[in-house]
Amino acid sequence: MGKMNAASDLPVLYSFRRCPYAMRARMAIAISKCQVRLREVLLKDKPSEMIAASQKGTVPVLIENGAVIDESLAVMRWALLKNDPETWLEGETLGAPLIDENDGPFKHHLDRYKYAARYEGADPMEHRQAGMKFIEKLEERLSQQAFLSDDERGFADIAIFPFIRQFRIADKDWFDAAPIPKVRAWLETLMSSDLFSSVMRKYPAWKETKEEFLFPSV
Repeated sequence: MGKMNAASDLPVLYSFRRCPYAMRARMAIAISKCQVRLREVLLKDKPSEMIAASQKGTVPVLIENGAVIDESLAVMRWALLKNDPETWLEGETLGAPLIDENDGPFKHHLDRYKYAARYEGADPMEHRQAGMKFIEKLEERLSQQAFLSDDERGFADIAIFPFIRQFRIADKDWFDAAPIPKVRAWLETLMSSDLFSSVMRKYPAWKETKEEFLFPSV
């Protein structure tokens, strides 16, 4: 699985396997083949070293030579600026409005749909309906092309699909019966990719074991 010596001078990446923000960062790092020292985090028990680096307390957090990057899109750009074999950055501007809507209004509704009990007064069905308006926009886009920016996967696809995956998880039967065939096919293509599988391996929590892992593994 790529266990390594902690004395390495590679950048450190604090990550949490199931976090969609961390997923998109890991996918960009994996496609770039820019290796990091992955430290798996439990969000209910965050390591003090991560909090010291970024008081936000969210993942991903990348540390390179003392510099801290704690926004997932910025981590994606960091990796792709080093190596961008599928030219994802070329389509970033085109997909930016969709990413902004995903990270803003859609994420607001996703949280209150999937985790309604955490939000006083939240009506999950109301938020599901509101979230579907964004998914219907994706359906329209995907009716014209295979992916969100063109006919190949790109920056916007990788940035957005982990959140659509979460939306589906809230009620898979309902999602799979909804009139969004293009979105479902797009989501299945990305979820079944070797790239996604490679970033979803399980790692022990770094705080407990102090074990770092070379990511992506070779």
